[in-house]
Amino acid sequence: MIGRIFSLPGILIVVVLYSLISLGFWQLDRADEKQAITQQIIRAQSMAPEKFSSVLGLTEKEHHSVMLEGHYISDRQFLYDNQIVNSNAGYYVMTPFILSDQKAVLINRGFVPWQGRRDRIANIALSDRHRIIKVSLVKPVKRIELDMDVSEENKKFPLLIQSLDINQIESFSKLNFSSMIGQLDKSSKDGFFRQWQPFYGSADKHLGYALQWFLMALALFIIALRLLIKR
Repeated sequence: MIGRIFSLPGILIVVVLYSLISLGFWQLDRADEKQAITQQIIRAQSMAPEKFSSVLGLTEKEHHSVMLEGHYISDRQFLYDNQIVNSNAGYYVMTPFILSDQKAVLINRGFVPWQGRRDRIANIALSDRHRIIKVSLVKPVKRIELDMDVSEENKKFPLLIQSLDINQIESFSKLNFSSMIGQLDKSSKDGFFRQWQPFYGSADKHLGYALQWFLMALALFIIALRLLIKR
């Protein structure tokens, strides 16, 4: 019985050591996955942009640059609120772009700061003429949504939104949207401040976590070895 009691710390040390090493290797696997994603994005961005006049095939072009042919709908724009760019608070201007199949792509035309007043927005008007624009396609990330007052009397465009909820945006605008968002290229006109940060898999972060787990395992092994020598 006494031998079993004294063996419990040893068993716990082995279990914890195994867990730390397993976590380290799990983080290495995650780093490999993120590195693969990074390579896919780099390949996508290096390809020549294709031209689209309908939303058919857009969902397969995430992270690609494409040319969209159609026209903006300037009277149904959205202001994507609570954005921080270069330490400035403001909003992204989100404008529907109609293609030949009468389906829309929501175009992020760039960032505009609030400049201390939320009751005065920048001039975001633009013509509805036919045009070709260059955008990078991304999937919208739906963040936690704050309360919105969207009663009928407050549904005035440009409409302030807190989240890129495509279903909600379709309901407000009465338009049929693609599931992809277009980030307007810096070289395209009728845009605002654009400094898009592409998603690269953050492999370095997982490598750092793996190193931490392995160092903790090494420290525990050294402590256990010293205790064993003393005993």
